[in-house]
Amino acid sequence: MTLDPEALDRRETFLRDLIATASALASAGFSRQVGQPIGMKGPQDYLTETDGQVEAHVKARIAQAFPEDGFLGEETGGSPGAQAWVVDPIDGTANFARAIPHFCIAIAFVANGETQLGAITNPILDDRYFARLGRGATLNDKAIHVSGSKDITATSFEMGWSNRLPNSAYITAVSDLLAAGSNVRRGGCGALGLAYVADGRSDGYAELHMNSWDCLAGLLLVREAGGVTGPFLSLGGLTEGAPVLAATPDVAAILSRACGIPLLDGPDLLAGPQHLARTA
Repeated sequence: MTLDPEALDRRETFLRDLIATASALASAGFSRQVGQPIGMKGPQDYLTETDGQVEAHVKARIAQAFPEDGFLGEETGGSPGAQAWVVDPIDGTANFARAIPHFCIAIAFVANGETQLGAITNPILDDRYFARLGRGATLNDKAIHVSGSKDITATSFEMGWSNRLPNSAYITAVSDLLAAGSNVRRGGCGALGLAYVADGRSDGYAELHMNSWDCLAGLLLVREAGGVTGPFLSLGGLTEGAPVLAATPDVAAILSRACGIPLLDGPDLLAGPQHLARTA
């Protein structure tokens, strides 16, 4: 299915409103979360009531406005189909659960084999990131760009951790980056980590495995802000997850070598129809 520009215009307008209403729900939930018990889905896998509330709100509004579109959410899964909304209702749930205001909502729209729209918002700081393929990236409606860092000893990278891979791979990557002269940090919210690369607060972000709802919006932001990324969709990342890399161009190769994640050459297209369906 080919999406025409007018149809994408309608989804862009819709997404701008949707991210605002979802943000209001998340902000209210964060206020209630302070001092509450912390729920767990598994080891280091947090769950809050707000995750479900925000995803239900987003899913219902999409179903009403665009019933022909697929949906893939962190909490309820789904079947993407040829074009779909990919949603993380609360990324950085561990921070949210402990009343740390470093979390976000991330929503991407995928069609024609590529991520077309991406929105990330931190409801507490009221930071609203938005990108549309080919039209640049913004923070609170102002254009943003990746940093111009060239000297590795002046860089600050962020590395995300995944329990899907051995700790040794993560530790080796961090060690190599420190040895190269970079500062390495971890904020516990991958979507914001990518957004911070897009607006120049970080020089690069890498994670050895991420799910699509955590990173599609952020990867589009980085590319539209002048940065480079690794492949993701072409590795089957939409439904299975894949390694993630994003950086300002002049230091991207160093991050790539340290993490063993290749740089993307050209658009990140879906590799084929096997990546367009998901069993929930």
